[in-house]
Amino acid sequence: MRIIFVRHGHPNYELDCLTELGHKHAAAAAERLKDEGIEKIFSSTCGRAFETAGYTARALSLDVEKCEFMREIGWGTLEGEKLYRDGHPWDTADKMVLENEALMEADIFAREPFCRNDAKNYVDMIARASDQWMETLGYKREGNYYRCLQPRYHTVAAFGHGGASAAQFSRMLNLPFLFVCCAMGIDYTGICILDLPNRPGLLVTPRIEVFNDARHIRDLRIQNIFDR
Repeated sequence: MRIIFVRHGHPNYELDCLTELGHKHAAAAAERLKDEGIEKIFSSTCGRAFETAGYTARALSLDVEKCEFMREIGWGTLEGEKLYRDGHPWDTADKMVLENEALMEADIFAREPFCRNDAKNYVDMIARASDQWMETLGYKREGNYYRCLQPRYHTVAAFGHGGASAAQFSRMLNLPFLFVCCAMGIDYTGICILDLPNRPGLLVTPRIEVFNDARHIRDLRIQNIFDR
């Protein structure tokens, strides 16, 4: 089974919708995705992601199933203390690089100051919900990998966000969340494809087929913004 992850187009975060440029991004993504054999479309319940998904859904005459767990993550202090840039995950990861700290630490949220960042709760929630979602698609989480049951689809698409997708990639690929934030950023309507082998009864791991393919917006580029 292939899962195509798509970040939303250029957003108006305040109104939670696409800008004029974002609508062009979404239309270009739909054109890029029309021949991928998508059978089912999922989306974050946030407006900017749902609007982006709508372009592909209309092109393929498919419905969009909203998934609450795919909403963008939050971050910040749990107890009122000041965190670096208010705990913003991408800025925090960049700061760690500048200070030569390891991003590949297995559980960064187990130590200070990360254990006080509300992002931990979002990342943990997405991990649990992602496992449940994957099981509905025919892959049951067991330890670090997935037991292939009976895949329901050949290809599905999931429209979401930079942070929530980073949390899901962190879970599915067994990579530290802050490493994903730093090393695996996604452009507006950037396309990432994970392929899970169809081997009923066996444990499998997702394989990266494509990551951050944004060629469809080559002439529609704008500075990437990782924010809520």
